[in-house]
Amino acid sequence: MTDPRKLELVCPSGALPALKAAVDNGADWVYFGLRDDTNARNFAGLNFDAKSAREGIRYAHDRDVKTVLAINTYPQAGACERWQRAIDSAADIGVDAVILADPGLMRYAAGKYPTLALHLSVQGSATNHEAINLYRDQFGVRRAVLPRVLSLKQVEQVLRNTNVEIEVFGFGSLCVMVEGRCALSSYATGQSPNTFGACSPASAVRWEPTGDRMDVRLNGILIDRYANNENAGYPTLCKGRFDVGGETYYAIEEPSSLNALELLPQLASIGVAAVKIEGRQRSPAYVAEVTRIWRAAIDDCHVNAPRFSVRPQWRAGLTRLTEGQQYTLGAYNRNWK
Repeated sequence: MTDPRKLELVCPSGALPALKAAVDNGADWVYFGLRDDTNARNFAGLNFDAKSAREGIRYAHDRDVKTVLAINTYPQAGACERWQRAIDSAADIGVDAVILADPGLMRYAAGKYPTLALHLSVQGSATNHEAINLYRDQFGVRRAVLPRVLSLKQVEQVLRNTNVEIEVFGFGSLCVMVEGRCALSSYATGQSPNTFGACSPASAVRWEPTGDRMDVRLNGILIDRYANNENAGYPTLCKGRFDVGGETYYAIEEPSSLNALELLPQLASIGVAAVKIEGRQRSPAYVAEVTRIWRAAIDDCHVNAPRFSVRPQWRAGLTRLTEGQQYTLGAYNRNWK
């Protein structure tokens, strides 16, 4: 086996303290969004204004870490200018790349800022090499982030048929849908995460204490019920519990995190360029710990791939940070394809 290129580590930053935590603990890239609906984590208290973005970019660049701005929602008719201004801002503040999902925005960015690197967002739902190569040929896309629905064999097939850099998710919340195609939140609230920028917008969430339990509703729809001593996650329809055939359970998806740490040697050997950590909504402490563990694991894998194994302290540290204290390899280990 030839010595594979070292995997890059791409880490989330919902605000300046998280960006600095990612940089200080070994990120190669940090990704962030602006404080509006041009990014898919449009929550109050998250994201960057121009001043904090400039400070974060300077902090990262001073330490040889690259920055990428997520402009990964889809502009609506009559409001395209806001998304175009976000691209203008990206070029102005000096990010190394932008993450885009909308082809119209790619055309705008490629035409106006030809030196600004374009990364295809997971929200673009490109699950095969034909789609990725189309974005490359039409807009000069340099890197594509794959949705979390592909098996390892399917990821390898994509890599064999494109020269676009491929980035995959390695850790964090899972999405049961092919990203960019989910309509659950918009069905319940009228606000699509692909346009509004938030799955289960906070304005639609209600926590209702009722005796010895807590009812959770999304726009009036009961989606979960917790005992008083039970840990409760942020409510989304896909991870709610529902009555099906007289049985109440997680009918669509269990609250579990993706953790592909054990797959690092395979990801490196098939030519994956970068591993992405999900979690712009997470705390700086979370970002610091996940980044630190993945940095150590990637470094160890690079120098010792044939004998790489997940160290107990890495596994324990990441398990503490998973949803429901459980994790999965998700679609990566689906051997049927």
